[in-house]
Amino acid sequence: MASFNTRTRMRALLLAGGLAAALTVSLVGCAGSGSAGTAPSTDSNDTDAPAETSETVTVFAAASLKAAFDEIAEAFEAENENIDIAPITYDGSSTLATQIIEGAPVDVFASADERNMQKVVDEGLAESPALFATNTLVVAVPAGNPGQVETLADLANVTTVLCAPEVPCGSASERLLANAGVVVAPASLEQNVTAVLAKVSANEADAGLVYATDVKGDDTVESFVPEGADQVVNRYPVVALGDAPSPAGAKAFVAFVLGEQGQAILAKYGFGEA
Repeated sequence: MASFNTRTRMRALLLAGGLAAALTVSLVGCAGSGSAGTAPSTDSNDTDAPAETSETVTVFAAASLKAAFDEIAEAFEAENENIDIAPITYDGSSTLATQIIEGAPVDVFASADERNMQKVVDEGLAESPALFATNTLVVAVPAGNPGQVETLADLANVTTVLCAPEVPCGSASERLLANAGVVVAPASLEQNVTAVLAKVSANEADAGLVYATDVKGDDTVESFVPEGADQVVNRYPVVALGDAPSPAGAKAFVAFVLGEQGQAILAKYGFGEA
């Protein structure tokens, strides 16, 4: 009889343990199901609104525009928070035009003459460039004028550096000298006006023909306006290229150059009105 009672108690204990385990599993399952079914918060305040898309504009500009365009780019960015101007590429307009024609990804081209701009237009890469500035030539000499250069004719008798003929300052120099009947055998022909000024400034040449804007505020050189310079005026066009990678930004930058603030900056650096 005792043996039977013992077996009965054991079965009861086992049954109670099984029921407790089943109840635990059920509760855990319910808890897990409730957790998985709880939707995450979708409060719109938990996420920020997407930022506005920014653009980067690539500009190719004539070497003589460096000081003015650096300031214009800074002023433009200050008024257009979502448009950045990449570091501007400055060089001779003929060099820049060739690079654009060969496929350089450029948004804006600012040339120191209409001839090189026309090359880009003729290739179907731009339409309707706008004139935005003018510039004239001066004779630059090192400070102190060691070569005693006083007139345009003196360039024939001293060490003179000029821009290459295909460069706007070189083409203008050719016309100026031809109009005056002066024949110069240049010591070197440079690919941009900045290189001409650098040689004069370093006393590597007695004189050079550069733009009036290049010598403004430069104490390392002296200059004078030669006779006939007013008959040889370079007109500067600018355009947003037809296949510009950032077309909206390109048009905005061109509009800024042509606008009141851009024109005021250009005038500050000695450029004339177009």
